[in-house]
Amino acid sequence: MADRPLVGISTYLEARTRWGVWDLEAALLPAGYPRLVQRAGGLAAMLPPDTPDHAEETVARLDGLVIAGGPDVDPARYGAERDPRTGPPAHARDAWELALIRAALAAGTPLLGVCRGMQLLNTALGGTLLQHIDGHTESPGVFGRHPVRPVPGTRYAGAVPEETSVPTHHHQAVDRLGTGLLPSAHAADGTVEAVELPGPHWVLGVQWHPEMGEDPRVVRALVTAAARHAGPPAPLT
Repeated sequence: MADRPLVGISTYLEARTRWGVWDLEAALLPAGYPRLVQRAGGLAAMLPPDTPDHAEETVARLDGLVIAGGPDVDPARYGAERDPRTGPPAHARDAWELALIRAALAAGTPLLGVCRGMQLLNTALGGTLLQHIDGHTESPGVFGRHPVRPVPGTRYAGAVPEETSVPTHHHQAVDRLGTGLLPSAHAADGTVEAVELPGPHWVLGVQWHPEMGEDPRVVRALVTAAARHAGPPAPLT
């Protein structure tokens, strides 16, 4: 049996988290992320924030990378003043995940950005963000849904060719696209809902949360690309 590709997933780092009898700092991740990677045929590895100079070494050990959702990107990262509706910065995550993205792009490692991850991908390539939009989030902690329409001929459309309803929870969105990025899906109001880099390397960002839904096709496409990136398994000795 071929080795399953190893897919790293970035995590939250929370100062106070409670479980059982414990109330401690914790690196954590919604279980939907690793479950979806596993369901798609990959091995999942959590990547808590580390120093950015460890990103290249980390990515070199992976076959694929997911940058997970989370807090708003610090507007200073894309040269903007902070809007009052923008959430508090997560400096450690911003620095670590931007370094992971750049390392993955340099190495040709398949990369999927989810919600914040898509916004960070756009930021890493010199793009900007709209700091607040309405209509794409429910109340705090509640995911909404809306339809997303693929752009024909894109990598995303190759994985999901029809319009679908997706789980969503975001109040920010892509404004100016980063260098080389193409939009590959839109919401009904015109919001860019997916971006990708054309070319041989698999790079995709989606503004919604596939880990909260039942459709595995986006993550399955990532895992398939990760398996190709990994190459054939080592021979038995």
